[in-house]
Amino acid sequence: MPVLRLPHLPATAGKQTWGNLPGAALSLAIAEAASAAKRFTLLLTADSQSADRLEQELRFFAPDLPVLPFPDWETLPYDLFSPHQDIISQRISSLYRLPELDHGILVVPITTALHRLAPTRFLLGSSLVLDIGQKLDVEQMRLRLEASGYRCVDTVYEHGEFAVRGALIDLFPMGSKLPYRIDLFDDEIETLRTFDPETQRSIDKVDSVRLLPAREFPLQKDAVTQFKARFRERFDVDFRRSPIFQDLSSGITPAGIEYYLPLFFEQTSTLFDYLPQDTQVFSLPGVEQAAEHFWSDVRNRYEERRIDPARPLLPPAELFLPVEDCFARLKNWPRVVVSQDDLDSGPGRERFPAQALPNLAIEAKANQPLAALSGFLDQFPGRVLFTAESAGRREVLLELLERLKLRPQTVDSWSAFVAGKERLAITIAPLDEGLLLDDPAVALVAESPLFGQRVMQRRRREKRSDGNNDAVIKNLTELREGAPVVHIDHGVGRYLGLATLEIDNQAAEFLTLEYAEGAKLYVPVANLHLIARYTGSDDALAPLHRLGSEAWQKAKRKAAEQVRDVAAELLDIYARRAARKGYAFADPSADYATFSAGFPFEETPDQQSAIEAVREDMLAAKPMDRLVCGDVGFGKTEVAMRAAFIAVHGGRQVAILVPTTLLAQQHYNSFRDRFADWPVTVEVMSRFKSPKEVAAAVADLAEGKIDIVIGTHKLLQDDVKIKDLGLVIIDEEHRFGVRQKEQLKALRSEVDILTLTATPIPRTLNMAVAGMRDLSIIATPPARRLSVRTFVMEQNKSTVKEALLRELLRGGQVYYLHNDVKSIEKCAADLAELVPEARIGIGHGQMRERELEQVMSDFYHKRFNVLIASTIIETGIDVPSANTIIIERADKFGLAQLHQLRGRVGRSHHQAYAYLLTPPRQQITPDAEKRLEAIANTQDLGAGFVLATNDLEIRGAGELLGEGQSGQIQAVGFTLYMEMLERAVKAIRKGTQPNLDQPLGGGPEINLRLPALIPEDYLPDVHARLILYKRIASAVDEDGLKDLQVEMIDRFGLLPEPTKNLVRLTLLKLQAEKLGIKKVDAGPNGGKIEFEAQTPVDPLVLIKLIQGQPKRYKFEGATQFKFMVPMERPEERFNNLEALFERLTPQSA
Repeated sequence: MPVLRLPHLPATAGKQTWGNLPGAALSLAIAEAASAAKRFTLLLTADSQSADRLEQELRFFAPDLPVLPFPDWETLPYDLFSPHQDIISQRISSLYRLPELDHGILVVPITTALHRLAPTRFLLGSSLVLDIGQKLDVEQMRLRLEASGYRCVDTVYEHGEFAVRGALIDLFPMGSKLPYRIDLFDDEIETLRTFDPETQRSIDKVDSVRLLPAREFPLQKDAVTQFKARFRERFDVDFRRSPIFQDLSSGITPAGIEYYLPLFFEQTSTLFDYLPQDTQVFSLPGVEQAAEHFWSDVRNRYEERRIDPARPLLPPAELFLPVEDCFARLKNWPRVVVSQDDLDSGPGRERFPAQALPNLAIEAKANQPLAALSGFLDQFPGRVLFTAESAGRREVLLELLERLKLRPQTVDSWSAFVAGKERLAITIAPLDEGLLLDDPAVALVAESPLFGQRVMQRRRREKRSDGNNDAVIKNLTELREGAPVVHIDHGVGRYLGLATLEIDNQAAEFLTLEYAEGAKLYVPVANLHLIARYTGSDDALAPLHRLGSEAWQKAKRKAAEQVRDVAAELLDIYARRAARKGYAFADPSADYATFSAGFPFEETPDQQSAIEAVREDMLAAKPMDRLVCGDVGFGKTEVAMRAAFIAVHGGRQVAILVPTTLLAQQHYNSFRDRFADWPVTVEVMSRFKSPKEVAAAVADLAEGKIDIVIGTHKLLQDDVKIKDLGLVIIDEEHRFGVRQKEQLKALRSEVDILTLTATPIPRTLNMAVAGMRDLSIIATPPARRLSVRTFVMEQNKSTVKEALLRELLRGGQVYYLHNDVKSIEKCAADLAELVPEARIGIGHGQMRERELEQVMSDFYHKRFNVLIASTIIETGIDVPSANTIIIERADKFGLAQLHQLRGRVGRSHHQAYAYLLTPPRQQITPDAEKRLEAIANTQDLGAGFVLATNDLEIRGAGELLGEGQSGQIQAVGFTLYMEMLERAVKAIRKGTQPNLDQPLGGGPEINLRLPALIPEDYLPDVHARLILYKRIASAVDEDGLKDLQVEMIDRFGLLPEPTKNLVRLTLLKLQAEKLGIKKVDAGPNGGKIEFEAQTPVDPLVLIKLIQGQPKRYKFEGATQFKFMVPMERPEERFNNLEALFERLTPQSA
């Protein structure tokens, strides 16, 4: 139902100008024109940012029209990078849908529209549909996929990847939300299922899959041959030296090949060839200038780079459409220039009855903060729709309007509002600007103009998945060949890989370790739990022991003696803590469930377990002291919110400590949002509040009127008294100094404490690992976050320029870290000279708080796109469009700091870059070099914790309670030291002396003389096998093993016999462990069982067995029990032993 009266558009060609469309009126006009037209609409914008914004607004105003984005590659012309797979996926998907749509909107930045594209027949001709029951030849399919640019990988995670495992093909087609798993029966497709790329588990069945090519160019044999022929013909260079040519010949797709697109085809098409014949064009003002600017940039880059013989370039006109050609093409279609500015109406010029909204901002300091809004509503005759960004923000807006005695009705969409009659309405929409029409009298008031420059958090997260990250596995995944590992009985050796050996005619897999003097040790995979990665210091400094020498036993004993003393001290601290009564909160079961349901994302498993742990701690009577460690943006705040909820529900107060004022503000907003529907008062105490407000807050705190208070370390001052404090939450713990932590410790005895951090300082980590504080790690990344590409390089101008341009030209923003306030102005001037197109802002800690706030907020609102700052940005507001960070003198920072800084980028789904710039190599200290290497190597998400352990290795662990022990830790490795410590603590707790000689639990040894392994043809990837072995060896009970079995069948197909044996053996081992059995050895004619000195098995049971069947059973020595039973088939061996174990199990248990 249209709101605007639109002028008649010419049927064929002709240009009109529509003016006076301020704010969101612009997209409303386009949306209505597109809906009313019987043809397709193309919308050209001047840059990527406005394209994103208009796409959102058009979806709001025209929910029934398909709005297709056609995103920019986000690379520079002639770049050495290829665009990100997800971008290509979106582009191909849009191009594919274009010809079949006769009604819809395509939103394109003009610079993107200038790129020449593959001819239309390439894309439409090389897509393919798979249906159930269709015949499929795996080999041909593989060739076909590789020819369309899909990459063959071990495990499918991203668009454009596929994997073949026997009768299973995994495939992530372009333009699809989820990857598919194709299950073949013989040579026809039996089932098609979608699966989750994070857990690799199937989701549900589908009937057919549409396959689009993975690249915007073909990679078939003949296409590549033609490419090479054209390459040689075009360029007079030695093609043997050209990496592009060589890579293609060897089947690699080189980065940046997109800028050689014309060499793949006879002739190229343009975007206009894909559009339906009958199209109308809308463009924004500034399109021509943007196109001209782009062309001059292309020419400059072409001139700068064309001289490189290894990388000859195609002239710009072959890759891009000249501006005049582009606008000549547009002349064939009706074209409207839509502008916000006013204009006089006349022939072909249409002035709309719209005006800009007056300034409605809320004046917080005025007597009547809402005066502007209420004045406007009083004199405006028409209907008004308010929009808010989220449900929480909607509640806040409704509260505000309540003050004016206004109660708008909640509506679902724009069309519902237009069709309705009520004067005031409110809805949720991602709009930044409002609109005001005179006829019909309608106004739309978005929330951001109301709240002035409030920084809005736009979270872009999609559904998360449930991958169980086991620290155990993490421990082994980082194994590279040659890495030091500790074997509990033999000491430190080097890992050489997996080997399959035949022993007693049974094939089994072994881990090969090398010790001093070339001695090799083969460890059966069933004993993987005896092995840990050696962490203690640098790999190169790790000791290498001789097999069978005393050195390792001595080192182990020394460490163990020391462990005993540390354990006793630890227990003393424990006892004191346990003796203090904490406060057991009541369980707010129903309300808690309601509150949890308000979390708009799905919890990751780690997050879920952290939440559960915190909840249990709070409901228990001893004081909680828990450290939640999760990478930046992995959902630690939600854990804190739920803890706060339990405390407030129990009638106590919550204090939240943050290191910076900006962060306080951000938490305040998110807590307010989340508690919008509950009777909870949230206050913030920071330097942004006037002294009067702070004084009032202090008074309210003392009276207990405030439930949740958020503040910087001001909260720790003596004059702040809190009436009934129940929970303290410390965010970004690594930013607080020792003194503040001591002040907190004083609270620690009675109050529950929850600490959140991304990179725990080694000492905190050490305490947590040793169990003085409880530790929860959230290591699963939210879906759709890409890891940050990290480069460590010497500082030079061209690098900096390239990095800045790459980000600015894709409409993004850059953090530039210059940690020296004295020369920061000069740095800004240099950069401005280097990259004239950058709009530069400066922020550092010596500015006045107000100024700094303004700078940050301007940066957030994209008023400038490069922020030169000192480390003040280490904690701050999330800026989703800032995806590049450049750090000067990176060698001066600690690991935690570098990781924290790197975490400022990569908060949306664009590829993010971090450049760590260093002075020339000679000036860097070796320690700094190791740090930089560590950060460049841990690019994966969730690396915060791994890095902290790396930091431990670089600096050594430092004793938990005092000086002494780093030497001992060095000798046996951190992981083993911690294991020994844990055992000593357990033993002293039970009241026994820790037994230092007893080997660390290797578990029973079982040999049934049958193959038990994961065959190579079932799972070829060594790494994946290792992880599965470790997971099977570390399973704690039957259910855990069953789940593993289900997962393996789902991911790799039915289990082969040897793998089934492995699972059953592990199960027997678990039972044997309970019965105190040390060793089981069985073969075709029987076997023997060896018991430990202490066993729960009742000797009478054994005696009865022997009396009943003396031929079958007998004792050998004090602890061995022998049985003679013919057991030819493996099945019989399992059944016999299982039955025997059953009889031995004590009845009471």
